[in-house]
Amino acid sequence: MTASPELPRTPSFSLAGRRALVTGAGRGIGLAAAAALAQAGAHVVLAARTLEEVEAAAAALAAEGGSAEALRLDVTDLPRMQETLAGLPAFDVLVNNAGTNKPSGFLEVSVENFDLVMSINVRAAYFVAQAVAQGMAAAGRGGSIIHISSQMGHVGGARRSIYCASKWAMEGFSKAMAIDLAPHRIRVNTLAPTFIQTPMTRPFFEDETFRASVLSKIKLGRIGEVEDLMGAIVFLASDASALMTGSSLVVDGGWTAE
Repeated sequence: MTASPELPRTPSFSLAGRRALVTGAGRGIGLAAAAALAQAGAHVVLAARTLEEVEAAAAALAAEGGSAEALRLDVTDLPRMQETLAGLPAFDVLVNNAGTNKPSGFLEVSVENFDLVMSINVRAAYFVAQAVAQGMAAAGRGGSIIHISSQMGHVGGARRSIYCASKWAMEGFSKAMAIDLAPHRIRVNTLAPTFIQTPMTRPFFEDETFRASVLSKIKLGRIGEVEDLMGAIVFLASDASALMTGSSLVVDGGWTAE
């Protein structure tokens, strides 16, 4: 009689006992990320410039049994951001989500809009990750850094030259971070969504021509919802992705498949 094989066990998706920081957490993808992490058992610190917004979100998570707190944090004020994060206990997970977009044809891009997008999507994201990683390294228990990138960090798009530049930069520094932080058992990956219905993108979809052009490229035939990203965030944060670093998880409905 053949002996029963020893079956492998699926690594845990649970985040119980872990601390997570989500930037830009008051709405849209950031709020969904905070909810996903809290629902998986993490204690979540929701950070944003507008304290009232993240306080309301943290209260809503607590009301459904989650563990959450609010933090006022302007990621573009680097000295204060660094001081604030250095004064907090180390995190196990970062969802580096704060970002912006100023669509414009290349010939019309202004210096002001270029500087605004790059200051948030690249400069602030880079140094928030550094501040959190310093705490992770000092604590010595590893961690997961998840940069919210975009399919536009893998392809080009009309009226998206600044945004593409910022997300391609994020994809690049994420890979280099992964190499530098691997000895500390800190994993670094990006999540690259297609167009997702959020307060930031909703005005764009009021243009029916734009909406039709987006749908023509999403092979699954619908615009994304924040719920489409929540499982991916838990996966990247948890032991289920323990051997994944320096990669990009593209959730784009097939946009970049051709």
